[in-house]
Amino acid sequence: MKYEYWFASIRGLSHQKKRRLRDAAGSGEAIYYIEESLLKKQEYLTENDRKTIGFCQKNSKVGEEYERFLEKNIKFIPYFDPAYPQRMKDLNDQPYALFVRGNLPKEDRVSAAIVGARQCSAYGERQAIAFAELLAGAGVQIISGMARGIDGAAGRGAINAGGCTYAVLGSGVDVCYPRENRGLYVDIQKSGGILSEQLPGSPPLQGNFPRRNRIISALSELVLVMEAREKSGSLITADFALEQGKEVYALPGPVTSPLSRGCNALIRQGAGILISAEDFVEEMKTMGYLRKNFAKKSDKNKKMLESTENILYSCLDLFPKGVHQLIEETGLEPFQVMETLVALELKGYIQEISKNYYIRSE
Repeated sequence: MKYEYWFASIRGLSHQKKRRLRDAAGSGEAIYYIEESLLKKQEYLTENDRKTIGFCQKNSKVGEEYERFLEKNIKFIPYFDPAYPQRMKDLNDQPYALFVRGNLPKEDRVSAAIVGARQCSAYGERQAIAFAELLAGAGVQIISGMARGIDGAAGRGAINAGGCTYAVLGSGVDVCYPRENRGLYVDIQKSGGILSEQLPGSPPLQGNFPRRNRIISALSELVLVMEAREKSGSLITADFALEQGKEVYALPGPVTSPLSRGCNALIRQGAGILISAEDFVEEMKTMGYLRKNFAKKSDKNKKMLESTENILYSCLDLFPKGVHQLIEETGLEPFQVMETLVALELKGYIQEISKNYYIRSE
């Protein structure tokens, strides 16, 4: 496999050309030792392509590079590997190979992408968590880009529900971006996987992100856009999804909000409307995507929260309440309220939207 990794790691050669050459040669090892005269017979290769391959033949330490790769605990899955996702077989500009930490999405389970604005509102973040929790609790695999804002919230919601979530990065799978999502990056690998077409060690270059969106949509049957500006990466994902024949849904928002203009435009163009997570799960059942029962978050909270947490949680809703008001309503000591608020926030049940003011996250 070291020669396969060597060929996949050649920069400057398109995915399509790599596949054609590998199909013609039969293996990465054959390409490593291929003679220039045989390369010239591959008419789709330019002179520059042949020079690139020749340079990599002469200046590559195949064994050392592959050993360093293995040390990073990364799976290498080229397009001809049986493990390569079937959902991506017909993708335009199909990646030559995927690099994975953790696992790939299961082929026999429904996947839904949840994407949206990095600088999202509290409303968008709450909805992303709520939809991800109920969908993941119903057995749906959640796909995202692990970006700030909506993507990160969706990943965390899926994990809160004990479900599976997968992130497609615009960097190498060994590069956590953004850095503040380090905890999420680690947790995703326990319940799903981190994927990328970029070589290990690749930095998060701006041009990588629009391209990775085609993979997010390809891995999903459904794409949910929670918040998006008029021109955003989320709309690029929606465009890819429509090209691939996938279902696209959008969360409506205030007409005055820049963060909702992209979603409202999608709805005007015919995208499905996301009214509530519960209604959407029921709609998915009707459409035949789901056949198993799911537990609502409120039931889950009742079973999992400690008594003090339950008391405080029951006093909160979607309208902000301050610490002093919560102390009065619960009758708890100030230190108990502060400790419990921290515990609930860490578990993802509540959110501090301004200094010492909290709301439920559902």
